[in-house]
Formats: sequence, structure tokens, C-alpha cells
Amino acid sequence: MPAGTEASGDEEARWWGEHLVGQVLLRVRDAAPYLPVLETLADRGAYGPWFWTALRVGAHDRFALLRRLVVHDPSPGDGHRYLDTVAELLAADPAGAQRQLTAWFDDERALPALPDATVATAAQALLHTHRHRAVDDLTEALVDCPHPRADELLTVLADEEPSALCRAVDRWAHDERTDRHVAALAYGLRVQSRARGDADHGLLRYAALALLARPGGDRLHGAALALLVRDPRSRPAYLDRALRRFATGDPQLPASALAAALESDPDPVLAAFRTRLGELGPGAGDIVRTLADVTTPALARRAAALVGEVTADRPEGAARHAAAFVDRCLERGPTGRSVLLPLALELLRAPSTAVRAALAPVLAAPGTAASRGLRGELLDVLLGQERDPDVLAAVLDAAARGAVRRGQARTRDLVHRTGTLLVRTPQGAARFDRGLVELAGAVPGFAALTARWLAAEPDDWAALVGPSTRRTVESVAGAAVPV
Repeated sequence: MPAGTEASGDEEARWWGEHLVGQVLLRVRDAAPYLPVLETLADRGAYGPWFWTALRVGAHDRFALLRRLVVHDPSPGDGHRYLDTVAELLAADPAGAQRQLTAWFDDERALPALPDATVATAAQALLHTHRHRAVDDLTEALVDCPHPRADELLTVLADEEPSALCRAVDRWAHDERTDRHVAALAYGLRVQSRARGDADHGLLRYAALALLARPGGDRLHGAALALLVRDPRSRPAYLDRALRRFATGDPQLPASALAAALESDPDPVLAAFRTRLGELGPGAGDIVRTLADVTTPALARRAAALVGEVTADRPEGAARHAAAFVDRCLERGPTGRSVLLPLALELLRAPSTAVRAALAPVLAAPGTAASRGLRGELLDVLLGQERDPDVLAAVLDAAARGAVRRGQARTRDLVHRTGTLLVRTPQGAARFDRGLVELAGAVPGFAALTARWLAAEPDDWAALVGPSTRRTVESVAGAAVPV
């Protein structure tokens, strides 16, 4: 027998076998009993898309088989693909196909013909691309699917199809299922700022009112009130109730939900913020962020004054919140200078070391182009008057940790200036040495940077860095250099 004859015979037999099986499967009135055979063929990518659309199987089985087949697709443009078949089925029966495709969201197998794509991302992309065919059905299919990819796509729809999401929120609010109520509020709050016209806003209002009226749904009332107070038409009737709810610390009614009411009703909202911020509870951070985002000059001044008052009353507890407020306001750039500067200077003069130590790393941080000028200006004020080792140590720490973004020259000057201030006292000198050693070990690259400064300008550093500290820094720097 000639070489290769046996192999070619096996291939021919396999071809005839697959051909006969395929013909038989196409002729049976119900191919579902033969699913094990079909799955084996699908895993081999047999026949091509025409065969799998001609099979007499239900939608669930057909999509399950196509899910196995899409990994065998050629590159786009190299012939009809299984994904093209899926798109055709989606066009023919959008509502039915959408629910089949959400079952693919947990399939992270790669699609070799599509770089960086998986079966799951392909399904998500198809649903998004063909969303207009049945967008209301799509929102229902997605809310029924307990998967993060469904949440991702609903979030995209909130941006791109806000009217459809508003309709969905209204349906879910009037549904009897509790999980639908949760979804209604979550996506209602998400889509509210993108709602278009009176019809959309009206649907969100009715949804919130329906949930607020439900007996036994008290845990959802905070979020329902958040929807109502963000709407100018319903705010007057529900603001007092929302503020009372906010006073209880309801996490479903955060300070950010009341931000819109600051413009129309500043006095009661700021009073509520003052009370809650003074408690320094878990919602304090949200209040500080909300206050820092106020841009109307008159309101922004009141927001800054409120932060200053709370910090003066509770310096130890409020210090980090005051620093966070300053940090966020700095990034607004020069436009917020007139509002922020008085507060920042007041905090720099605070008798509490905790307040100044919390503010120091904010001012010493590299910042962005928008904030760099005012950060540097305020840092000069701090270094011009500060002598407490704890505060200066906080500047040193920020200098080391921001070295990459700040640049070597500016970092060197800041470290040297801080060291010069610290070594004026024995306690400060010991703190500077200890800080350099700790940061050399903790911050990647800082030991090598410091070692270069010490070697290049020994006279400038001799009075600041002790011999033991220098040896330790050089040792850490040497150990970090690859052999």
C-alpha cells in the first residue's frame, strides 16, 4: 500500500461520515434528541453557518450551539461568520434573541479572529449595536440577567437611550417584585440628569412617587426622595421630608442627592450638612465632596465657611475632611482661588497640629496644571511659618511619594528645604534622618534619587543628613540596582 494511502482513506471516511450525519440531521423533524452529536460537531466548527440555521431546533438550543461555533469564525471579510448568523437571528427576532445572548455574558473564551474579544464581549456588542430594534425588550432582558455585563450595558443605555431607561424605570417601579424596585431607583438616579423633556422627567417622578407610596418599602424611600428632590417640580413638596431622612443618615439619600437643592434652598440644606458633618459619621466624605463641587461664588463661599467652622470645632476629627475639601477645590484652578484662599490660610494658621499636618501633603502634592500654581503658593506659606516636626514630616513624605510626577529638580529642592527646617532642632534632625531611611525603603526609586543628590552635592547635604543615614540610603539604593 503506497505511503499516505491509509491516512487519506481515514480522511475520506471521516468526510463521508460527517456528510451523511449532516444530511440525516437536516432531515429529521426535531434534531433536539441529537444534541450531543451536534455539540461535538459544533466544537469542531463543522459545516458552516448555513447548516446550523437550517437545523430544526429551538431558539435556546440553536444559540447554545452557535455559542460553541463562534470561536471558529474566520477574520472579518473572509466569508460568512457565525457571528453574522447571530446578528441575522437578532434582527429577525430581537426580543427572543436578546435573552439568549445575555446567557453568553459569562463566557470569556477568546475569539481568535477578533483581537481582545471574547464570546461575552461579542454578545454585549451585538446587543448594543442592534438595540434600536427592540430597546424596551432589551432593558427587560438585561434587568432579568444577574451579571455585571448586563449592568454595564444598562448604564450605557442610560447615557445613549435615556427615554428607554425612563420608561423602564417606570415599569419596574410599578412591578410587584422587590428587585425591580431596587433597579428602578438605581437606574432612575443614574438616568435623571440625562432625561429629555417633560415626558422623561414625568416618568421618573411617577416612579419615585409609586415607590414612596409602597407600604413596607421604607428602605427604598431614601432613594425615592433623592429622585424627587433632584427634580425642580417635585422638590418643594418633598425637600423637608428628604432633609429629615438625610438627618437619620440614610445611605440611600447621600449629600450628593441634595446638591441640586443647594441652589434653590441653600439655608436648610447647608444647615443639614452642618449638622451631619459635625457628627463626622460615615457620610462626611460625601458631604465634603458635594460642598467642594459647588461653583456658584456666593454658595461656594458659604460651603468653605462651613468646612472651616466644623474644623475649628472638631479639629482632630475634621482635619482629613478639610484637607480633602481643599484638595478637590484646588483642582478647579484659578476660578476658585478667591473662595479657597481664605479658608486655606485659616487652616494653615490653625492651632491644631493635626489640621496643618493633614493639609501639608495636599499642598506638597504635584497636582495638575490647574492646581500647581496655587498649591505651590500655599506650600510656600506653610514652609515660611511651620516649625512642627509632624507637619514638616508630612511634607517630606509627600515630596518622596510625588517625586515621579513632580520631577527630580523640584523634588530635590522640596526635600532639601524641608530638611533645612527640620534640622534646626535635635528632634527635627532625628525626624529627618528617620524619614529619609523609611522613605528610601518604602518608595520605589527614592533611595536611588537621594543617593544621587548626596553624591553630586555633598556639601549641600552634609549638615542635613547624618553619616549613618547616608550609608543606609546608599545601601538601599545599591540593593535596588539590578546586577
